[in-house]
Amino acid sequence: MSEHRRKPPQPQGGGRAAARRAGQQPSGRRAAPTHNAAAGSGATPHGEERPYGGRAAARRAAQRGGSRRRASDPGAGGAGRGGRGGGRRAAGGGRGRGSGGDGRPAKKRFIDYPRAGKSGFRRWVPSWKLVTGTFLFFFAVLLGAVGIGLWLVQVPTAQAASQTQKNVYYWADGKQMVVSGGGDLNRQIVPLSKIPKSMQNAVISAENASFYDDSGVDPMGIARAVVNMAKGGATQSGSTITQQYVKNTYLDQSQTITRKVKELFISVKVGLDMDKDDILAGYLNTAYYGRGAYGCQAAARAYYDRDCEDLTASQSAFLASTLNGPNLYDPNGGYGAVATKEANTKRAKARWEWILRREVAVNRMSKSEAQKWIDKKFPMPRDPKVATNKQGQIGYLTDLADNYIVANTGISKSQLDKGGYQIRTTFDRKKISELTRAVEKVTKENIKPKERDVDKYVQFGGASVEPRTGKIVAIYGGKDALEHYRNNADYTGVQVGSTFKPFVLAAAMTNGVRDPEGPRDQPDSERTLVSPKSVYNGDNKVTLRDYDGTVWHDKDGREWHQRNDGDEDKGPISLRTAMQFSVNTPYIQLGMDVGTDKVRDAALAAGLSKEQLASITPTFSLGTSAPSAIRLAGAYATFAASGEQAEPYSVERVEDKDGTVYDHKKDVELKRAFDSNVANNVTDVLENVVQHGTGSSAQIGRPVAGKTGTTDENKSAWFSGYTPQLSTAIGMWRVNDQAKSQKFLSMRGVGGQKTIHGASFPAEIWADYMRGALKDEPVKDFPAATPIGQKIFGEDASPSPPPPSTSAPTSPSASPSKSPSSSPSASPSESPSATDSCDPLDFKCHDNGGNDNGGEENGGGNGSPGDPSASPSTDQPGGPGGGIFGGPSGPRRKN
Repeated sequence: MSEHRRKPPQPQGGGRAAARRAGQQPSGRRAAPTHNAAAGSGATPHGEERPYGGRAAARRAAQRGGSRRRASDPGAGGAGRGGRGGGRRAAGGGRGRGSGGDGRPAKKRFIDYPRAGKSGFRRWVPSWKLVTGTFLFFFAVLLGAVGIGLWLVQVPTAQAASQTQKNVYYWADGKQMVVSGGGDLNRQIVPLSKIPKSMQNAVISAENASFYDDSGVDPMGIARAVVNMAKGGATQSGSTITQQYVKNTYLDQSQTITRKVKELFISVKVGLDMDKDDILAGYLNTAYYGRGAYGCQAAARAYYDRDCEDLTASQSAFLASTLNGPNLYDPNGGYGAVATKEANTKRAKARWEWILRREVAVNRMSKSEAQKWIDKKFPMPRDPKVATNKQGQIGYLTDLADNYIVANTGISKSQLDKGGYQIRTTFDRKKISELTRAVEKVTKENIKPKERDVDKYVQFGGASVEPRTGKIVAIYGGKDALEHYRNNADYTGVQVGSTFKPFVLAAAMTNGVRDPEGPRDQPDSERTLVSPKSVYNGDNKVTLRDYDGTVWHDKDGREWHQRNDGDEDKGPISLRTAMQFSVNTPYIQLGMDVGTDKVRDAALAAGLSKEQLASITPTFSLGTSAPSAIRLAGAYATFAASGEQAEPYSVERVEDKDGTVYDHKKDVELKRAFDSNVANNVTDVLENVVQHGTGSSAQIGRPVAGKTGTTDENKSAWFSGYTPQLSTAIGMWRVNDQAKSQKFLSMRGVGGQKTIHGASFPAEIWADYMRGALKDEPVKDFPAATPIGQKIFGEDASPSPPPPSTSAPTSPSASPSKSPSSSPSASPSESPSATDSCDPLDFKCHDNGGNDNGGEENGGGNGSPGDPSASPSTDQPGGPGGGIFGGPSGPRRKN
């Protein structure tokens, strides 16, 4: 078609409309230019089309067109918009509202923020859709995080510290003695049934009133704690009882966000899996109440010296107060300037009263009951005491109880060391105190190591046992359990000397002496029971003979000539009087006539242990054995009980959190060791020792039977005696317990005395202690002894009395009750009398050679020419065995 026939181009709207139409052209293809576009968008002067420059050129053109307005044509859609500027927008598909840079519609954003199409502040105000969406998003994230956390976080194993407990030892009267063993924390776990409702109600009311209804967590409380920690301020608890139980049992005490988050997750799981009562019991048993007490049982003992189950509602309210911060609520004061006694008492009273009223508010106590306790005033706790202090005698007592438990209850040492046991002992606080006082009095008045070197290393040991029960009611183990580690009351290394002679007499009255004319191969075929009136040769260094009259020889073929103390000759003397003045030669010969094996059996029947007995030799009858003070007291208690033997014991009952695991009452068994008349005759003879013999310093104004004992070279001294209610043995020796190589030392010169005998310091201590221990006990007499056995005459003891002594007799007793008779007893069946100081046949019984100690002997190693005893050496204090309950024989390990 010719140029002149072509229609002239029609005007087209420029500006936004053109740009919109241009933008609507499909991308990637060349748009057919309109005449207007050709004219207004850069057509060549010759009418040729300008090549299309693609998207980039269109975008640049649109940007240029959208940012300009021609000054010459301000009208919309006019020549200016349809001119150069409009042409650019058209050619470039100029940006318009709702259009993309390439001519397509603009994509909507997923989060329209800042808001499109808004200007000014409206651009920054989020829409309701954005707010709702954001909330739902974060809620979903939170739920997801909680779900993942609950899935990932497992309830860990309870911390060892939350499970460790102390062993609690109680006196015989039920008062707490000490806590020991287990871990470092003073805790005793008890079941919820032993925690009174008053304690449960007080804690729930004060700490978490909705405990039984909530889910176990308090999100708002945790939020407050997190905010405070984020600000760097003090943490605020707000935790439920469940959360506190989780913190105490499974987590540490750090105040961090991580620990709080773990606490939350674990608390949720624990709240779902555990019974509420178990959670409450766990919390009450792990919470810290102050004074080193973890758990309400330890707290009840620390503040009120009673078991948790015995707390009153008022006391429970106070203990619940301490959970709010014991350092600020203990009326005894705490650490820091604000924790004075006055301030703490004021705070404690206010908190105590608040808890009582709070219990009313949450319906856990009636108003009248709360007012009753408020009217009774604040339950002031006792002054604090160190619960784990093992000073003085306490360490010896707990060791003795531990040894008994391991030996008799089935509880192993490792189990005991883990703690958690409540141990009810037999120890009497009053008697322990009296025994300690008596020893310390003698020590203070007489033993002065700074003045006399010989007074160094003096040791005392003692024990009291109750006849017919075997209860060990008191011991003296040494100066201090934290300084002297060996328990002297349970020590088995010290020979007991003549305190062993009563077992020889008991064997003679039980088994009798062998017939010297009987067949050698049947020595037991004919035996004659012995009366205490029987007569033996009491001279010094009498030749020792076998039961058939032949001279006894040791393994080297040597004869044995036993010495008496002071080398005194006593002549023919009754067994009763020989016991009275502790003459050796009659009893070593009596042991040969009866048989040392029978003597051993009598000692074992009385209660001594086989491990504590020396080897069987003639001097066995004179006390070469080394039983402990406990065993010796227990054996003498058999005589006090008319021949009924009760095994000494120190633990009545053992309990753990599940109940009683050992009860001694079920195991009590009395054994008939001797015929009652045999035991009563021994008692009668020993009464005479105290009334008129070597034990006169043990008189205490009531019937007492006892015996002194001293060993070779004065290396130990004993007094063991009893009343019908109590048997006690006191020993004294000298040894450096800190030396690497220990050996017994002579006590000559100790306390300024030439020699130490059982009648001196041991008997003095015994008497002083027994007066105090029996102060409130009624005076009782021993059962009467009836005649027993026959009066026999030992080898070299003539049945005809020697002429009376021309010298005036000297008696250790100030006023003997009867003068010696000039003629022998007419009847061997005459009943022995406790009022006779001498046997009628013994004319020399008052002559003790001028020795103030009544002729006390030097044990079993005093023969001539040598000691045949194979007993443990007195130079080696280790002893033949362990303690009474199987404890170590060596020094106690320092804890």
